[in-house]
Amino acid sequence: MLKLLLVEDDEILSDSILEILSELGEIIQVYDGEEALYEGERGIYDLIVLDLMLPSMSGEQVLTALRAKNIYTSVLILTAKDGLQDKVNGFKNGGDDYLTKPFHREELLLRVQALARRSLGMNGKNELVINELRLDLDNRQASFKENELTLQGKEFDLLHFLMQNKGRIITKDQLFDRIWGFQSDTTLTVVEVYMSNLRKNLKPFGLHRWIKTLRNVGYLFEVPEEMEHE
Repeated sequence: MLKLLLVEDDEILSDSILEILSELGEIIQVYDGEEALYEGERGIYDLIVLDLMLPSMSGEQVLTALRAKNIYTSVLILTAKDGLQDKVNGFKNGGDDYLTKPFHREELLLRVQALARRSLGMNGKNELVINELRLDLDNRQASFKENELTLQGKEFDLLHFLMQNKGRIITKDQLFDRIWGFQSDTTLTVVEVYMSNLRKNLKPFGLHRWIKTLRNVGYLFEVPEEMEHE
């Protein structure tokens, strides 16, 4: 299930886009550039749909600031600016795709789906695969070399988010905000509890070694070098 950030200052249009994309996952709506930058910097989104004409900061400024902070969340630029140079600038600033207004709802949906598959490493079967570790996102099942892994709901979500961010350091705060939500009544220690449970379930297959703990920093998911070449 995707987590999308929708940045559009026209509330009526934003609600329309929300309705179009609602089947894809959880969508957070913001309406100005400063709030968009704040949310984007949290690093918990799979994809950002970003309008360029925004109050407080332009979409270009938001995108440039995110990329300067090494935040590479995929961005679909959504704007009324349809000139060639506008598109060139959008890509140069770090955009991943570009859709001009007005747009057909089917095209928006298909572009977001395609961008999500490409950026998150999903294939046409809605699966996420790294080496022989496979997540079936439709049925929420995990397997390794044809062996099914027994994972509880949040453990699956943890593994999913770590795999999506292979090679990137993920903080406890990011995991908490992504999986439990910053408005959750639970505490940050829940991340450690579920991470411990996840590792126990991965250990029989040696997969626990794929999750490294960086003290006082967070976690890093990467395949051990000797297994990269198996």
